[in-house]
Amino acid sequence: MKKVELVETVATATGLTKADATRAIDATFEAITGALKKGDKVTLVGFGTFGVSKRAAREGRNPQTGATVHIAARNAVSFKAGAALKDSVN
Repeated sequence: MKKVELVETVATATGLTKADATRAIDATFEAITGALKKGDKVTLVGFGTFGVSKRAAREGRNPQTGATVHIAARNAVSFKAGAALKDSVN
């Protein structure tokens, strides 16, 4: 599903215009992104939990040349699906 399809689904389900649904979805994504930037977890009960995990710096290899490459430390976004979401998919 693409964002346009999500907007259409939300607009139909809620009776909002597509413009209002787009603003609501964008605001939701911005709120989740802002919380993750601060290092907070975002738990949506029944859906899942978004979090940030820290990946340490490490040495890797270029597969074409075999040369050693330094990979910098970074933060990675993680998502763990909630029980209700898992059950609805199966």
